[in-house]
Amino acid sequence: MGKVHGSLSRAGKVRSQTPKVDPEEGKKKPKTGRAKKRQQYARRFMNVVAGFGNKQAGPNQNKPQQ
Repeated sequence: MGKVHGSLSRAGKVRSQTPKVDPEEGKKKPKTGRAKKRQQYARRFMNVVAGFGNKQAGPNQNKPQQ
């Protein structure tokens, strides 16, 4: 059998050396599951603006079509 990396006496060394940082307040977690699908549907199909030739613009299209 091979050797284990390091001895167990050094376990947790890095975590104990790392400075404690307080968690940020007010962070909103992204929606998941059903709620995320609902949000996607609303963004893609409910607010559709008919563009040139009735072609739907992509989500990153900020400039107007010519």
